[in-house]
Amino acid sequence: MAVRSSGLMGQRTASGWLPSAIACWALAASAGPALAADPAPASRPAPVVGTLVAGTRPVTQTRQFTGRVQAIDSVALIPRVTAYLDERLFKEGSEVHKGDLLYKLEQGPFQANVLTQQGAVAQAKATTVNSGIQLQRQKNLQNSPAFAKENFDNAVASARGNVGALLSAQGNLQYAQIQLDYTEIRAPIDGRITATAVNPGNVVSPNSGALATIVSQDPMYVLFPVATRDLLAMRSSFASQGGLGAAKLTFTLADGSTYDQTGKLDYVAPTVATNTDTLNLRATVPNPLHGAAESGTGSRTLFDGEFVTVTVGDPQPQTQLVVPRAAVLADQQGTYVYGVDDKGDATRIDITLGDEDGTDVVVRHGLKPGQTFIADGIQRVHLGQKVDAKPMSRDNNAPAAHG
Repeated sequence: MAVRSSGLMGQRTASGWLPSAIACWALAASAGPALAADPAPASRPAPVVGTLVAGTRPVTQTRQFTGRVQAIDSVALIPRVTAYLDERLFKEGSEVHKGDLLYKLEQGPFQANVLTQQGAVAQAKATTVNSGIQLQRQKNLQNSPAFAKENFDNAVASARGNVGALLSAQGNLQYAQIQLDYTEIRAPIDGRITATAVNPGNVVSPNSGALATIVSQDPMYVLFPVATRDLLAMRSSFASQGGLGAAKLTFTLADGSTYDQTGKLDYVAPTVATNTDTLNLRATVPNPLHGAAESGTGSRTLFDGEFVTVTVGDPQPQTQLVVPRAAVLADQQGTYVYGVDDKGDATRIDITLGDEDGTDVVVRHGLKPGQTFIADGIQRVHLGQKVDAKPMSRDNNAPAAHG
């Protein structure tokens, strides 16, 4: 006999057991308030940023290059004759002047040769005088029966030959005197002399190399390569200011100090180095002596071969739009600053930068005078964000308050 359950308990529907579904519904209804979503958090206040109005001021535009100091003159002292080196007459490393006697070679053999050539000249002169007398006698006999054409011709030839011999003897004497003069080696220029390479007592010759080298000291050259792009920009910039020759050149030494003399550009190479796309420029700069050169206590600042940083500046300051360097941002699209639109939203202003000037940087394109940009608090800003802009003064760049 089949048993049928009564009531709702155990009643099955097409989708399952009805009592289970009713029970789940009731449980969910009783817990309704507890399962509601949490309320949205309160929105953060707009970050406080400091803004400045873009303005212009006089700026001396500069460009920097690496340069090398080079002496204008450098002369190697090489013997012109072969002889023993008798004396060295200078202090190594001291400054010498043109004409100073630096080395003396053995002179005895050369002095003897000069005397020999002087005797040869004296003999040639006597022979020339005598042949002249003989020629004159033959001329006097031309209208007499004793005149002989053959004797006259011989007298003419002898006189001419003796004149030639005299000239040859005089040439030999002059050469002997030059050789004697070469035994005294003198400074051909003013400058500082290096240490000697050969000491007295050694034999020197034209093939033995330089005894020492003299390097000129004042003024000096500074050579520095400039990319063709930079050179074109400089020419354009200086076109209305007197050209490249009017550029103001200053120099920074290896220790970071600024050299107290300024230079003047005097040469631009006519050809471009194809492997670097640069041209060599050359400046002339004074290198005055500090102290006494003769006592060995004198010194100069620049040395031949040292590296310096060359700063090329405008002859006169130019009015430029500048912004603080700290306000400038950069990404893959380029450099930019944040502006603030009428709604108080941060906007992007793409800019093209020029040279730096202290803590500021020149803006060539993108930002206009009078335009507002964010100068402080940029680390709390992203594009399109609401900001609480607080004007700042360039004279009092106090940080904006942190919100």
